[in-house]
Amino acid sequence: MIDFLIFSGYLILLLNLILYLFSFFREGKANVFFVSYLAFIFVMQISLELMYRLEINNLFAVNIFFIGQMILLGLFYNSLLPIKSQKIFVKISLVIALLFLLAQFVMDSSQFLKFNLFEITLTSLLIVVFALFHLYNMLTDGKKYYYVSFGIVFYLLASTVLFLIGNLSMELSNDVKYWTWALNAFLIVIYQLFILYEWKVSFYENKIE
Repeated sequence: MIDFLIFSGYLILLLNLILYLFSFFREGKANVFFVSYLAFIFVMQISLELMYRLEINNLFAVNIFFIGQMILLGLFYNSLLPIKSQKIFVKISLVIALLFLLAQFVMDSSQFLKFNLFEITLTSLLIVVFALFHLYNMLTDGKKYYYVSFGIVFYLLASTVLFLIGNLSMELSNDVKYWTWALNAFLIVIYQLFILYEWKVSFYENKIE
């Protein structure tokens, strides 16, 4: 079941990347940072899968994934937020977070080769804050990337808990490990479906109109 969920997530992600790339080159184009984010996570997911299949330690790539995700989604929301103070907060938060992570890796380089609880929590929660800013703004503004932002908040809050549990998985039974990663794979599928629905509402239906 886990393989089915994992590869379903890959296929929907690839479909999303193709659709958003297509929309990017048309009128009312998709946001460049979001398209870059989809391309980045697709490359990273495939790389992580290959390293896993080849029995190569891929935890360093997991850390690259979280940092890259924070940067690209931070830039994505910075481009969407209309309020200057929110934009300043996003930029300062990204710089401070990167400096903290750099300092941590310099002081203890082993953190780059394991599930880094501080990094996972910091990068994920920052993105959630950025997404909540955008959702709040949409209470009085148009719903642009509404479903994407809702999916991001839902997925990152849930997956952060699972990744924190994953760091303790050496102490857990094989059944608990299996269901933890199966649930994470299921959450990825749901998240990608939110992104796909956003494309349908924001790009496909608008094109028809």
